[in-house]
Amino acid sequence: MEPTSTRDDRRSQLRDFLRTRRERLTPQDVGIVDVGRRRTPGLRREEVASLAGVGLSWYTWLEQGRDIKVSADVLDAISRALRLAEPERTHLYLLAGLNPPPVATDRQTAIPPELRNLLDAWLPRPAILRDIYWNVLAVNDATRTVFGLGDDDRNCLVAFFTNERYRGVHASWATAAPAVVAAFRADAAHFPGDPEFGRIIDDLRSRSPEFAAMWARHDVGVASQSVKAVRHPELGDLYFDTTTMRIVDQPQWFVEMYNPRP
Repeated sequence: MEPTSTRDDRRSQLRDFLRTRRERLTPQDVGIVDVGRRRTPGLRREEVASLAGVGLSWYTWLEQGRDIKVSADVLDAISRALRLAEPERTHLYLLAGLNPPPVATDRQTAIPPELRNLLDAWLPRPAILRDIYWNVLAVNDATRTVFGLGDDDRNCLVAFFTNERYRGVHASWATAAPAVVAAFRADAAHFPGDPEFGRIIDDLRSRSPEFAAMWARHDVGVASQSVKAVRHPELGDLYFDTTTMRIVDQPQWFVEMYNPRP
């Protein structure tokens, strides 16, 4: 349960945040015809309530930081009414005591050259850029050489079960596989109802009886910094410390960097 002092501080910040977001807007900003003089800057509470499609009393209570129930739909409506940017929308959710929704990412977004340069700068060590679905967005040449990922491998999980070379280089594939599936289930649980997760799962279940059996166990795990053991046909046994980092301005993208152990 949230401590009373923490809750009171959050409500105080919510009051100030909503008031300052409202006061920075003008009627012209939101398409309202301004008639007469205004005693206070920005929009009136009733104007924000009207734009958001909520009752004036309810919005007033929210801006006053009262202990009322809020829904994601209402917070989104208020975010639109106040013209909140994505970080501000996330901040509103947190101040209202709700988990922020995932930030929408355009899957067609081009990979910035800075990220491609980062992957190449990590050579001769492997590095992968992937998204929340474990789709492969970019790799460096060492990733192809060491792990056997090919141009047709578009998803790390699918490749783990269906690419014989990628699967074969894992020194303890049978031991690692249940943990990999459990980590993917944990990631998917953050986005219930997301059709892309459902598509990947259904496709892989139809292609891999092993995955289907492991998925049916409903095991949940957490991907952690770990040691990746690789049995390369030419280089022998290789061991890598694996570090995963989220991209700040693309929060659904991750860079996985592999650093060889001596």
